[in-house]
This record gives sequence, structure tokens and C-alpha cells, in this order.
Amino acid sequence: MRDTDRRGEHGRGSTDGEGAVEMLLQPQERDLGGFSVRRLLPSAKRTMVGPWIFFDHIGPADFPPGEGITVRPHPHINLATVTYLFEGEILHPDSLGSLQPIVPGDINLMVAGRGIVHSERERPEVTGTAHRLHGLQLWLALPEADEETEPAFHHYPGSDIPMCTVDGVPLRVMMGSAFGLTSPVRTFADTLYVEAHLKAGQCLALPEAPERALYVVSGALRLGGRPLPEHSMAILSPTASVAMEADSDSRVALIGGEPLGKRFIDWNFVSSRKERIDQARADWRAKRYPLVPGDEKEFIPLPD
Repeated sequence: MRDTDRRGEHGRGSTDGEGAVEMLLQPQERDLGGFSVRRLLPSAKRTMVGPWIFFDHIGPADFPPGEGITVRPHPHINLATVTYLFEGEILHPDSLGSLQPIVPGDINLMVAGRGIVHSERERPEVTGTAHRLHGLQLWLALPEADEETEPAFHHYPGSDIPMCTVDGVPLRVMMGSAFGLTSPVRTFADTLYVEAHLKAGQCLALPEAPERALYVVSGALRLGGRPLPEHSMAILSPTASVAMEADSDSRVALIGGEPLGKRFIDWNFVSSRKERIDQARADWRAKRYPLVPGDEKEFIPLPD
């Protein structure tokens, strides 16, 4: 794991919280059967931030022995999913034949492209004991030229994700480039994803991007005088230099990148073309998608 100690490269940033925050999003709680998620994107106020079109905060969910997540096979098109766990484990099987346990610190990128099917399970070794699941699931819209690319699955061990310390704040550059570091995780457009851990009283100047948003996984922050409570997402101005300050020990995720233009989203499908989503729905209803090896018996029906 690359680990360096740096000073802030963007200065201390503006203390004008009002000018830096365009809007503040609050999560919508969604029950997925046995556990809940906090959904920030898409929302009624904001559909996308750069290429990011979906942002779920999973848990933390505590399961007794014999229980766990069981998400049956389902399809995606024209997007890429990013899964990152803080605690627990998810088993990822897909129609390409991938079978990968997802564990804390790793990044898993599933490129749906022209179409992929996957499920989300847990190994018997995990469900056999009491356990906790906590993490983030995000979707990236693909640029129009890449929407129908060949599907793929990429696994990046935590040791491959660059990390550094800036003004005493440890952080990881999960995707894209920031603080002089570049992540090896594949991108299709200008993409930013950074995780940071701040102690109470610490400050960190944020890297700039055409569009960006700051999510408070835990703790509480301030941008200038404006508070950012736990589980809120601040949509930031693209031009303002801004530093965040932690009111308490905090874990945050910064996402952003270049805007890709209008996207349609329907169930698990994302596309720049509505007719493509109509076709994806018809294909799933007609069972024209490939099966997931070893997980062929179940599937999630197309919602009405």
C-alpha cells in the first residue's frame, strides 16, 4: 500500500460555507429485506454528481447466525458498479463466471456495458456466525461511447489503493487523481472518489472537480460555518475552494468528476437512451440475459 505524508496542496480553502454548498441532501431510507440502506443519489433534488448516478450507504446491519444478505440475480446495462465495504463481506458471482468475496478495503468494479447479471450473497462461513455488513454501493454512468462496451469485472485489493496523510488526515484515493496520487481503478470519464478520516478539530482542503459532493459516513463536519450532519451529502460548488473541518471524529467520502449529460434510470438500468432501457426490460422479461454460473435457479422479476 502506497503511503506518504503530504501537506495540503490546495491551501486551507475558503471558509465561506454558504458559497461552497449548493444544496444539502438527506438520505431516503430503503428496506431491502433484512437490512436497510440510505439512498442519496438519485434524489428529487439531484440526479447525478459528475458520472455518479447512484449512491447507497448500506447498514451498518447486524445479522444473527443463519441470516444475511441474499440478493438474487438481476441485470444491469450501460453503467459500472463500485462496491466498497467498511465491515463484513459480500460474495459477488456474475454471468461472466466471476466469483469474488468482497472484503473491507478492496474496491470492486463491475462494468455492465451491454449487459451483465450478478447476485449478492454471503458465504456459509459468514452466515454461520453473527456478523455485520457496512459499506457503500455506487453506480457510475458510462460515457455514450462506452455504454455498450463488453461487460467486465475488476477486483482491486486494498493494498493497491494509494493512500497518504495530508495535514495529519489519512486518506485514500479510491478512483481518479488527487493529492498527487492516482488510483489504479479503471475509469471511463474524469472521475473522483476519495475517502478520509478526520479527528475532531482537523481540517482538510478538498481537491477540485467539475462536479463534486461530500458525504458524511460518520461524525459531523463544517464547511465554513455551515454544519454537515452525519449521513448528509453536500453538493459543492465547482468553483469554490473549500476546506472541511471535523466537529467530531469523522469518516467522509468525496465523489465527483465530469458531467456526462442526461441519463435515464429505470430499476437497475441506466442509459442515455430511453429506448435502450425499454429493450433491456423486454430482454429481462423474456429471459434473454446470460445466467450466473452456480446461481441459475433464482432471479429478481422485472418490477411492474
